[in-house]
Amino acid sequence: MGNCCSDVSSGPGAIAGVGGTASSSALSGTTNDAVDYYLKSRGFTGLFSQIELSFSASNLRDRDVLSKSDPMVVVYKKEKDETLSEVFRSEVVLNSLAPKWIKKFTLAYHFETLQTFLFRLYDVDTQYQNSKEERLKLDQQQFLGEATCALSEIITKSTKTITLELKRKEGFAAQTQHHHGKLIIHAEESLASKVTTEIVFRCSSLESKDLFSKSDPFLVVSKIVEHGTPIPVSKTEVLKNNLNPIWKPLFLSVQQVGSKDSPLIIECSDFNSNGKHSLIGKVQKSLSDLEKLHLSGQGINLSLPTSGGQNKVLKSQLFVDKFTETVQHTFLEYLASGFELSFMVAIDFTASNGNPRLPDSLHYIDPSGHLNAYQRAIVDVGEVLQFYDSDKRFPAWGFGARPIDSPVSHCFNLNGSSSYCEVDGIQGIMTSYTSALFNVSLAGPTLFGPVINSAAMIASQSLAQGSRRYYVLLIITDGVITDLQETKDALVSASDLPLSILIVGVGGADFKEMEILDADRGERLESSSGRVASRDIVQFVALRDVQYGEVSVVQALLAELPSQFLAYMRIRNMKLVPV
Repeated sequence: MGNCCSDVSSGPGAIAGVGGTASSSALSGTTNDAVDYYLKSRGFTGLFSQIELSFSASNLRDRDVLSKSDPMVVVYKKEKDETLSEVFRSEVVLNSLAPKWIKKFTLAYHFETLQTFLFRLYDVDTQYQNSKEERLKLDQQQFLGEATCALSEIITKSTKTITLELKRKEGFAAQTQHHHGKLIIHAEESLASKVTTEIVFRCSSLESKDLFSKSDPFLVVSKIVEHGTPIPVSKTEVLKNNLNPIWKPLFLSVQQVGSKDSPLIIECSDFNSNGKHSLIGKVQKSLSDLEKLHLSGQGINLSLPTSGGQNKVLKSQLFVDKFTETVQHTFLEYLASGFELSFMVAIDFTASNGNPRLPDSLHYIDPSGHLNAYQRAIVDVGEVLQFYDSDKRFPAWGFGARPIDSPVSHCFNLNGSSSYCEVDGIQGIMTSYTSALFNVSLAGPTLFGPVINSAAMIASQSLAQGSRRYYVLLIITDGVITDLQETKDALVSASDLPLSILIVGVGGADFKEMEILDADRGERLESSSGRVASRDIVQFVALRDVQYGEVSVVQALLAELPSQFLAYMRIRNMKLVPV
């Protein structure tokens, strides 16, 4: 095993069957229930964008005898188990082998999930052309061809356009005629996804909840969901001993709250260090309501629920001192301008994982092909991130083991090289991981500092070279870290770099210290020298907290990545550069 090294180096046709609407919505995307449950339980809702897909085709097969084909697009959502569910039908374009459809497919882009779609084209028989598209029986129409791709493959193109070769249906024997034409798909982000609202809140005459001092108030803004408890989307800082607080600006986007008219709950609470905060009062208003409140210059009284189920109106009031809307660059716009996400992984090889040759080990490689927890984390995160990295060469390290004829290493190259750390693709990580299990001796202790510093060095060198890359380090571990302060120091230093760190805890260890590293659970990290992290770059999840049978939940980690990416871009005032 090597040391921990880096090597940065046609015209539209006539339209028939226009009984449908101008767009079709599939806002549920492809999220799964376990991820949704995890996010809601932690008070986080993923950042998403509204996407419109437009369709055109060229050189289609002509299936009609006396005229050209009359094509229609049907879109299916493809799940991990290969099951299909129909989510969209276009209108029928008459007599065209190069149709441009008007009807758009509107959906929510979720960064944290792999959203795969199957596109099928049909030639609609003349006798059905006056029927609404939704009522057409597809087995009565002539199949023209199909293609599959992930939504991320489209939106990572600089033009947000992809051209797919149409093929025969899977499972059908090939015919002598191989030509089926091409389907062109263009993605456009909704303007609503780009609007950010800056709000300055102020309160007056708050009630004191503390015996010997004034309240330490802060606000939490939550959106109301159809089923379940409200989901927090933003919060202010805590202001000590203040009954008439004016907080720093909050930034809310339509992406976070749903729409400008979506109801929001704004809660004012007294901060307690034990986490049991005391509710001072709350109001329910939408962004539109808050804008009107700002324009009026008036306040609104807070209320407090009583034991009888009623709301007691308080003399305390909430004011909106500032309400401005701006259009800011979005995550997808940065991707389109050439920014990439680069995946890195670090794997825990400490002895607490157990002997890899025994079935009860967390590192056991099952001959049946069933993935262990480490393999699952690599695949689940990697399969999403790989589309955002053009060269698909990923730095991969191990830590906490003794390579052959070497002392214990807290950062060694997973591929065994002494000079470079990169492997080819997700399969390269999996192969190197399996090989390393038979070429190192598991040891300890569990140290994060060395691998974080190695990732930070690559990110720093890339930044110095002007590269448009943002790095994502996945650390998979089974144990309690023994270098907590050193890890804090490394994270605070790395918070200024284009880097986010995802930590997956596997096994049954106590992961309380991991919660400290994740700033979602408390105040920002502070280094031993007193320096505070410029932003939150860590996201942690313990697999045991969110497992539901065989459903993958590691993707819950990815939900916050676009927000961390945008926070970095805005702190550094990064501009879009035309490709």
